[in-house]
Amino acid sequence: MERNRSDERRTGARVPSGAAVMRSDVTEKLTREFFGEWARTGYAGLSLERVARSAGVGKAALYRRWPDKAAMASDLLSQVGLTITDAGERGSLEADLAAVLLAIRRVLRHPLVKRIVTDLHAEIGRTPALERAIRPFQRARRERVDALIDRAIARGEVSATLDRETAADLIGAPLYWRVAVLGGRSDRAHVERLARMIGAALRVGG
Repeated sequence: MERNRSDERRTGARVPSGAAVMRSDVTEKLTREFFGEWARTGYAGLSLERVARSAGVGKAALYRRWPDKAAMASDLLSQVGLTITDAGERGSLEADLAAVLLAIRRVLRHPLVKRIVTDLHAEIGRTPALERAIRPFQRARRERVDALIDRAIARGEVSATLDRETAADLIGAPLYWRVAVLGGRSDRAHVERLARMIGAALRVGG
């Protein structure tokens, strides 16, 4: 049972007898072991029972937090920053592209994300529940790209007939390939060069 008297004293709230308190240290241990297990075995071989055992807690402690593997993956991926942040208006297409690419690079460089992201994308086709779990992150990424394109259209930099699906693929794919798949480096000079190349492609893509 995960009763935490210090939480009760700190908040002044009385925990009902028999109630389970979600202790943050247990959650942190489960999170660490979940990603470690994923990195070692891949998503298909990931066992929540082994995760709980490695964390030194009972299975009930894990299942109180997450009902299944896909739910746990969805929740924890959101916490490690899979969704790119909104880069905002930077004044030009190339500047906006560079800001978005830097945000994507920041995600791909995250030690936890980097270890599991390629396996995540490989598993999506085999695991519909996992595909549904990461759909919010995909939607958020598309919203960032749409905002970038809207700004570029308003500035007269790209055509309003631009193929947005292809543009979204073009913006993210080269950086993902270099950093996540090939394990290569991407410094600021590379990001800026990539932004110029992608910008040139988007200008003729309408």
